[in-house]
Amino acid sequence: MSELPNLTPALPEIFMACVAMALLMVGVFFNAEAKTVTRTVSMLATGAMILTLLLVTAFSTQAGTTFNGLFITSGFSGFAKALILGASATTLFMSRDFFDRVGVHRFEYPILVLLATLGMMMMVSANDLIALYMGLELQSLSLYVMASIMRNDLKSTESGLKYFVLGALASGMLLYGSSLVYGFSGTTNFDAMAKILAQESGGVHGPNTGLIFGIVFVMVGLAFKISAAPFHMWTPDVYEGAPTPVTAFFAAAPKVAALSLFIFVMVGAFGDMAPQWQQIVIFIAVASMVIGAFAAIAQTNIKRLMAYSSIGNVGYMLIGLAVGGAVASGTDVQQDGIESMLVYLTIYVIMTLGTFGCILAMKRNGQNVENINDLAGLSKSNPLMAAALAIFMFSMAGIPPLAGFFGKLYIFLAALEAGLVILAVIGVLTSVVGCFYYIRLIKIMYFDDAEETLDGKTGREINLVITAAAIVILAFFIYPSLITDSAALAAASLFTG
Repeated sequence: MSELPNLTPALPEIFMACVAMALLMVGVFFNAEAKTVTRTVSMLATGAMILTLLLVTAFSTQAGTTFNGLFITSGFSGFAKALILGASATTLFMSRDFFDRVGVHRFEYPILVLLATLGMMMMVSANDLIALYMGLELQSLSLYVMASIMRNDLKSTESGLKYFVLGALASGMLLYGSSLVYGFSGTTNFDAMAKILAQESGGVHGPNTGLIFGIVFVMVGLAFKISAAPFHMWTPDVYEGAPTPVTAFFAAAPKVAALSLFIFVMVGAFGDMAPQWQQIVIFIAVASMVIGAFAAIAQTNIKRLMAYSSIGNVGYMLIGLAVGGAVASGTDVQQDGIESMLVYLTIYVIMTLGTFGCILAMKRNGQNVENINDLAGLSKSNPLMAAALAIFMFSMAGIPPLAGFFGKLYIFLAALEAGLVILAVIGVLTSVVGCFYYIRLIKIMYFDDAEETLDGKTGREINLVITAAAIVILAFFIYPSLITDSAALAAASLFTG
């Protein structure tokens, strides 16, 4: 009789899965008062995420392996899970006001957020191609449904369908790449794969061409999930069409999960083939920064603008991954690249949540508005929210001493240290272009006159999220070690095993 696997490293995921099933039963059997049930399920789901965060802190930050090596925990996975849970709980917390206002009460929404978060946690702990795919699909299927949760709204259903079709294509590419990697390496386990690839790359004939093709297809699938150019085409349409709280969720938690997975797979399993994949990462980073910077200029819808902003920010973060693949520069430099990427990712999530809090608060006569010109005169109708949005925009533009400036500074310094000077210069130039559309928003808020002003009153939950995010962005330079120390430990665990 085989022994039971050690369940301790996976306790947070097991707890989350049990809560999701229990809340599903609550929703199904007590749906008589849909509004009350939805509120209760939403509140319990948010509480469950906070409890899971405590479990992650207790059980998932130390190195551990279970389920025959399919599932691992480390300081890196613990850092990523904490960030995912924080982003998911925050977006769920500020969703309530929106769905109450539009009169949509579906208890399935918080459960889908829970299941998507569970999939993301499985992704960052996956130590095998099959486990990776299972986590990725659990996340993706939940996100497809969430995008079209307002099924009577044409834009919402269209965005869900578009996301599903293109997401299925990306999943197919990832699966095809995985099958090639398995075919040429003979294993799906990342540890075993790393040993085989080390022998391949050190051999007389160099790495196998079939393996390189497989890795390229895997990278294409992952690039789609993080909205990196040239696989970004779904992002603006889905961001615009999905309900705003869902868009806020898309822009934060799944981005953390997919980027963490990207780092783990490339630096961990495929680390010995870094000279091959580093060139592709550099190309994707440059394409994302350029498209994100220039395409955002012409946008008139603020959610589409944030979509292109996210594409550009992914480009900056991929500079860190490119540094992580600079094998010739030494392990310390590689580690600095991943550390800078994790710091930028954390700051980006906080800026994004704060910005989407402001977008959720944009109302006129009780109805949400999304056009950038609707922000005209916001400094007069709601000066505090205008100030908060200005802080987030200045930070995204990289204006010192706000957190966004330090995020970019760490990334560019890491690139210079690794000798990727041209990449750093392109990053600085596209960042300057990006300043135009970020600061244009501030100009509209403070200097343009509105024909009809926005409502001044905003929900309590949204105010709380905006305030907390603004304080972190403003105060980062006073105590940066709160984020940088955790990122350094997470990056170190990736290289020391």
